[in-house]
Amino acid sequence: MLTPLRIAASSSVDIVKALGRLPGAGRKGKKRVKKAFNGVYARCEDAGLLPRLPDYLEDYAREYPELLALEGAYADIRGECERLLAFRARITDMSKLGGQYTERGIHTIRWKAFMLKSGTFIEENCALAPRTAAVLRPLGDVYNAFFSILEPHQYVTPHWGYYKGFVRYHLGVVIPNDNADRKCWLRVNVDPADNALRDKSLIERTRKFHWRNGRGVIFDDTNLHDAANESDEVRVVLWLDVARRLPRALDLYNRALLKAVYYEPSVRKFRENAIVRLPDTARA
Repeated sequence: MLTPLRIAASSSVDIVKALGRLPGAGRKGKKRVKKAFNGVYARCEDAGLLPRLPDYLEDYAREYPELLALEGAYADIRGECERLLAFRARITDMSKLGGQYTERGIHTIRWKAFMLKSGTFIEENCALAPRTAAVLRPLGDVYNAFFSILEPHQYVTPHWGYYKGFVRYHLGVVIPNDNADRKCWLRVNVDPADNALRDKSLIERTRKFHWRNGRGVIFDDTNLHDAANESDEVRVVLWLDVARRLPRALDLYNRALLKAVYYEPSVRKFRENAIVRLPDTARA
């Protein structure tokens, strides 16, 4: 009988092979490792042992009730974000943080990230948004947290995310006109057959989600997805990577991987690059 533990064990050969080929293999080696790790979750989904996320999970209270605290703190979060936006020319470009995940076309757009947490909290940045950081600190399953700042008339081209052990959470923080004109949107194609084809044009087969101020949504970003700000104003969401709710065996596997990843020297360097130095007038 298949169980998550048996699937993880049977996938270990693929993982070991991928890791063995990683040193000196560059980008291709890292992609092999990512594929091997994600393959464990994909096989569990295919076997019916792990439910697939819908395209947009808006009613997330049952599975991720702790995230409702962010909606409750929306006024404070928005206030701090608006103060930061006055200095956004100094905030780190996504191109300097995304690495291989958002390379090429995505890097040509005007997109910034004010990082609050990457494995551990970035205290220099948290001092500039203390109320937001205070809401995030009790949320132990949150591994990455930042304000995703997308300038007007920008399009994030179709792509696939990096790790199925996370779910992606967005809280609408600064959504122009509260999306009454439906110009700020996200699309996620969750069809397994479409994703297997690795054809980015298939993003056109799915419906749009429109962010709202103070409202959260969860999705699986390892599916094909894109996003846009077609408005004349900046759009901001609070972006979290949250440990996925998993059966116990898979949860232990997931947390062991994440613990190892966030001790990597490259992640420490990422945190250093994410530090934003603003004048005292930017502080709450």
